Amino acid sequence: MDTPLREPTFLILTALAAEPMHGYGLIREVAVLSDNRVSLRPGTLYGALDRLVDAGLVEVDREEVVDSRLRRYYRLSPTGDATLSAETERLRRNVEAATRRLAERARTARPATPRIAGGLA
Repeated sequence: MDTPLREPTFLILTALAAEPMHGYGLIREVAVLSDNRVSLRPGTLYGALDRLVDAGLVEVDREEVVDSRLRRYYRLSPTGDATLSAETERLRRNVEAATRRLAERARTARPATPRIAGGLA
């Protein structure tokens, strides 16, 4: 999977960097990490997890039965860890570049010339 990663993918990988999680845990953690800007529905999450497993970025950690339902836990693979690290570094460099440009603009911005009311004298 190439970078740049889409935000939901980045957040899923970020959530899994801490510890293995099951689907509902990932949905909650992505919401927390994004300050509730990204809300994953189960169908969207499991489709993304299938793609991430196929790409080798995420692995199945374990499965357990809870209340007669299968709960599958996922973990970040070594390739997923490297991809998340590379994407984090790419984003960090972009933020630094934008921050520098904004600071430059603020330093070179001319103060507004006050206008005198009334017109020509």
